[in-house]
Amino acid sequence: MLSDDCVSHTIPADPAVGIAATREFVKNFAAGVESVTFATNAIAANGSTVLTERVDTFLYPGGKRIDLPVMGTFEVDGDGKISAWRDYFDLNQFMSQMG
Repeated sequence: MLSDDCVSHTIPADPAVGIAATREFVKNFAAGVESVTFATNAIAANGSTVLTERVDTFLYPGGKRIDLPVMGTFEVDGDGKISAWRDYFDLNQFMSQMG
């Protein structure tokens, strides 16, 4: 669902440009994760921009669970593909749950 030249930016990390770089970032961010679920609490659209308020839940081997509130912004191009994807969250909240 990503455009070839998409820009994904998980704040506070550096942006990833293109599908391959986005896949690599997600692969590294989720290293060691057994599963991830996304619970959308709210969603809104204005033209080609979609905003999501959600909780991403990461499950790790051994039962460790991290619940991370996230605000996501997606920009959709004329072909219906995501051309920009930005996720905002509190890194300290994630790290404190990592232990």
